[in-house]
Amino acid sequence: MVSRQSSPRTDSLDYRTEFLSPAATGEDVSTATGEPSWQLRMDRFQLPERRMDNHFGFGYFHRALRRQKKISEYYRRQEKLVEGFHEVDSFIELGILPGSLTEDEMKQLARNERVAIHASNVANLVLFLAKVYASIQSRSLAVIASTLDSLLDLLSGFILWFTANSMRKPNQFQYPIGKQRMQPVGIVIFASVMATLGLQILFEAGRELVIRAQPERDPDKEKWMIGIMVSVTVVKFVLMVYCRRFNNEIVRAYAQDHLFDVITNSIGLGTAVLAVRSYWWIDPIGAILIALYTMSNWGKTVVENVWSLIGRTAPPEYLAKLTYLIWNHHKNIKHIETVRAYTIGCHYFVEVHIVLPQDMSLDQAHNIGETLEEKLEQLPEVERAFVHVDFRCHSSAGAQFQTSMNILKENPLMETALLWPQGKMNTLYDLEKIFKVIV
Repeated sequence: MVSRQSSPRTDSLDYRTEFLSPAATGEDVSTATGEPSWQLRMDRFQLPERRMDNHFGFGYFHRALRRQKKISEYYRRQEKLVEGFHEVDSFIELGILPGSLTEDEMKQLARNERVAIHASNVANLVLFLAKVYASIQSRSLAVIASTLDSLLDLLSGFILWFTANSMRKPNQFQYPIGKQRMQPVGIVIFASVMATLGLQILFEAGRELVIRAQPERDPDKEKWMIGIMVSVTVVKFVLMVYCRRFNNEIVRAYAQDHLFDVITNSIGLGTAVLAVRSYWWIDPIGAILIALYTMSNWGKTVVENVWSLIGRTAPPEYLAKLTYLIWNHHKNIKHIETVRAYTIGCHYFVEVHIVLPQDMSLDQAHNIGETLEEKLEQLPEVERAFVHVDFRCHSSAGAQFQTSMNILKENPLMETALLWPQGKMNTLYDLEKIFKVIV
């Protein structure tokens, strides 16, 4: 907990300076806790206990359900916010985030990820050959659709392998900010190919329904087809479980592809068997289901990765987490003028504008800004951080904030709702509102 001052706010018009000033008092260390008095600490902030009113009745029960849903969502957001602040506190004290991997562990993880990629590619090749044989034997449209999916798995696997291999070979002259953008671009190409496959299967299944093509029944060929498709499904399921252990986006794309294969193989096998033994139209219907699932699933993947490439902003909770870290970085930071985080690939680019004392020497200001950059870039979600240091606020947002503080000064009730009484916040809700104003 931060103790800004032990008396009510002064009559100074520079409320922003008091509000964001790490050195609002002349003390550097709190005598009660031994912690820097200019830092905002979350150790003593606790969410209030949830209460359950003892009322009965259908009307109350119906209203309580709706209210409880909103309250639960509110507390989930608050708990997530507090958890993020505690991570920042640990990061400031220890220099690493909780659960961070050592260098040897990161190397081992990279080796395991390469094993997952190579195993997936080899399995896709072997299973594709097996499914080609099953397609020839069964002549089922659903099985053929699953086989074409495996063919595109090989092509898509090559795309993902190429992007992963390219990212491991940096070239600071041709790619000065790295090759991290290759990862989402490769996934977009991968997903686009899969969605195109789904559209082609959809057309072919529609043609089968129109011409009323009925499959031929051969018990021996049917046994071979069932055995191959069951084996393929089991292998794909094992690979899916293994690849899901990793957070690497490319490996997780393989995991998603393996899950897709498990579903399509199961549908293809079931519809092929039912079409032979019951109704012929079940086979093209199964192929249509596979096609629709392919298009919707990979269409969502394309949209998600396109959003990550066009510079979408980080969620408010993450911006609040960054602001909390910046606030506690150094006591001479007078203002936090701007905090931006946006995606250019899988990770965030962060832009920060801070204000330092006008009479501070250049080397001190440079060290504060540079160490803040390094600290931000150590966060796992951040790829690059840019810190701009100035001696005064320039943005219109800062002027609007100052105007609002002057208005609040004339209205004690509004001031009490936003500012810290007795130099501190009573509830986490005040903290959330403060960060919304800052960001």
